[in-house]
Amino acid sequence: MRTYLVVIDGTPEAEVALRFAARRAAKTGGGVQILALIAPTEFVAFGGVQATIEAEARESTESIVNRAAGAIVTEAGITPTIVVKTGESIALILETIHENPDIGALVLGAAVGAPGPLIAHFAGAESGSLPCPLMIVPGSLDREALDRLS
Repeated sequence: MRTYLVVIDGTPEAEVALRFAARRAAKTGGGVQILALIAPTEFVAFGGVQATIEAEARESTESIVNRAAGAIVTEAGITPTIVVKTGESIALILETIHENPDIGALVLGAAVGAPGPLIAHFAGAESGSLPCPLMIVPGSLDREALDRLS
């Protein structure tokens, strides 16, 4: 089954990308995999403080993902698979793509203005070596435009 990989970070453009991917998956009989990334924390000398910082980051990320997943289940009738990883974002995205041969496209939302680091990287240096297409969804699209395009 063709799976659309969407990186979620709680931004409006990520939500637009998820909506686009969910609608495409529903129309094509595919699936959606949500990848939530947690940036590694700086080392803190006191283990208890470090653990608390990491737990809070994970809870915040899981809350964002659960909200996003609930929205596409309601709207598109698709139950996504959810992956939460901690580390460097570009390496984790590539790792996720290589781990799942069903991933048919990487779907990223573009913020209005300058491209974010993921789009800059994957549309630039990495674009020729990705094992799947890259779909960049403008974050400025409203629901009607998104529905027409997906």
